[in-house]
Amino acid sequence: MGISGGVDSAVAALLLKRQGHEVTGVFMRNWKEQKGKCPALEDFDDARRACDHIGIPCYGADFSADFRGVVFAHFLKELQAGRTPNPDVLCNTHIKFKAFLDYALTGGAELIATGHYAGALQENGQSILLRARDENKDQTYFLHGLNQNQLAKTVFPLAEYTKPQVRQIAAGAGLPVAEKKDSTGLCFIGERDFRKFVKQFLPTIPGDIITTDNKVVGRHEGLAFYTVGQRRGLKIGGVQGGEGRWFVIDKDLNKNQLTVNCGDTPLLYKNEIATEQAHFIAGAPPAQKFQAMARIRHRQPLQHCDVEVLPDGTAHIIFINPQRAVAPGQSIVWYDNQVCLGGAVIKGR
Repeated sequence: MGISGGVDSAVAALLLKRQGHEVTGVFMRNWKEQKGKCPALEDFDDARRACDHIGIPCYGADFSADFRGVVFAHFLKELQAGRTPNPDVLCNTHIKFKAFLDYALTGGAELIATGHYAGALQENGQSILLRARDENKDQTYFLHGLNQNQLAKTVFPLAEYTKPQVRQIAAGAGLPVAEKKDSTGLCFIGERDFRKFVKQFLPTIPGDIITTDNKVVGRHEGLAFYTVGQRRGLKIGGVQGGEGRWFVIDKDLNKNQLTVNCGDTPLLYKNEIATEQAHFIAGAPPAQKFQAMARIRHRQPLQHCDVEVLPDGTAHIIFINPQRAVAPGQSIVWYDNQVCLGGAVIKGR
């Protein structure tokens, strides 16, 4: 059981124990601070206290080298390319369901489990990823990169539970993490200032903020700190009076310019999206052309679209309704009702 120190994984472990499984908790340390206090140590203490309460052993496993070499390196590379990366997707694919899975199987485990809100089903020899009962907490968006082997060895105990039910179970069992707040943001950044953190690892070059008619209205701190659709942190408020808020429309790496426009402009909307290499959990798409529901960000309501998988493995998507703030580097994930089909990284220009 991947035990994080939070309430979700603790309750998942408790449920497995109650079902009669032999459960071992493993705390995954995926990030090491170069200096200062590491919040992961406090989470490890919480994980151990929860496991002690449940009555299962708890061990720590260090995957920080893998994380830094794969997930964090990719994160920085994408930021430098002017894209908006989603490290949680890569962390699940390469760390939690690869490095951790290998670690568990090598240690004699038969299956791994996590506290993700998702479901896994074995049907007709196929592993299927299902949306969670709690639509508000569903995490299949971040799990769409998993393959058949990974899913076949995985259990998601919280598939049929809502977050309030999980809190209730934790409180009823007296778990020491029952009231612990959910973690937010990127795990390796935590509550720190994002820009200060990134500046430790990336050279950032300030440049002009321009309007769509090439008028300079301000200065940006480095293109890595901005994403399409962003309105906070631009520091150009009031330039255009009462016509609306400024939004990021585009980033030009060659000119080091950030393009903005005032108000909820049509420039923020797209009907068509191109992707990088598409991944399908079943191993292949349902057809070269198919209809699906999709989301381009976590918790976005599902949207109707037509998908065409091209000969090179990339995909072309046409949405029925225009999509706002499509950010290159983020993922688009496809669904057939409750089944998560897979997804792909959104391509830039």
